[in-house]
Amino acid sequence: MKFLAALLAGVLFGGGLLLSGMTDPANVLGFLDVLGEWRPQLALVMAGAALVAAPAFYWVRRRRRNLLGENVTLPDRTKIDLPLLVGAAMFGVGWGLAGICPGPGIVLLASARPVAWLFMLAVCAGLLLASPAIRRRMPATGSRGD
Repeated sequence: MKFLAALLAGVLFGGGLLLSGMTDPANVLGFLDVLGEWRPQLALVMAGAALVAAPAFYWVRRRRRNLLGENVTLPDRTKIDLPLLVGAAMFGVGWGLAGICPGPGIVLLASARPVAWLFMLAVCAGLLLASPAIRRRMPATGSRGD
């Protein structure tokens, strides 16, 4: 059931990205070009996503469980630390330069466009570079059985 829920969420998310045009880097870069030919589509997509996500976050915050009944741990919304700032800056710079973020990047892989593969290669390199720092910050639990 968990796999099917994840598959359905991924297909729905990917379809939404395609339908909204957010897999086209020109739309994202056009949104960031506020002094030029600004494209507001991304703002509308974000507003729609927030409206869809709000009830789910409300549910999880009250019950601490997802719809499948599994425990959910939410991050601390008040903690701003160096890894958060560095990660946000890296994401923002990459997004601004390429006009692609990881979700649309995965969808774009199906297009076989070289820019999609180059972008995902950069994402993987960033993950590999960050992994040692992330592991050092994680508390030891004594168990790896997720």
